[in-house]
Amino acid sequence: MISATELRKGLRILVDGEPYVVVDFSHVKMGRGRPHTKAKIRHLITGAVQEKTCLSNEMFDLPDLENRKMQYQYNDADGYHFMDSVSFDQVILSADSLGDVRWYLRENDEYQVLFFEGRPISVDLPASIVLKVIHSEPAVKGDSVTNIQKTVTVDTGMEIKVPLFIKEGDFIKVDTRTGLYLERSN
Repeated sequence: MISATELRKGLRILVDGEPYVVVDFSHVKMGRGRPHTKAKIRHLITGAVQEKTCLSNEMFDLPDLENRKMQYQYNDADGYHFMDSVSFDQVILSADSLGDVRWYLRENDEYQVLFFEGRPISVDLPASIVLKVIHSEPAVKGDSVTNIQKTVTVDTGMEIKVPLFIKEGDFIKVDTRTGLYLERSN
């Protein structure tokens, strides 16, 4: 059990039997009245975000979550297929449950799959990932005076804005939280 005063960003809690992660929070102490905590929480299964106000003495349970290292195999009409590297068990995650995470999945790479009560609910990505540029328009000479960007397509199918000097075949590092270009990678 954890109290409302111990809520922190990134903490996973149970609210009405459902798993949530704390996105943002603030402790409020008014001159009159009782102190309380305002938290913005995101449902781990549906992705819905809501605001919750709770008194400082309110308690929350911690969810029964498990991380397993799994290899991403492929996707089809059924969903995205992952295989446990140790037991060779296979699980399928739908595109809805993955959300934007699906744009960062590369076949045969290993990822941390999050399980709630024995069923897979999402994939935890690293803060940044290296992707290969497969399509890029050539830069026009003389366009490099200002910070102009162009759109490229990477090997996962996602389109990203990058500086003009990036060309096909380059590897780029992308922030998985924002989807923004970070740097060119070797």
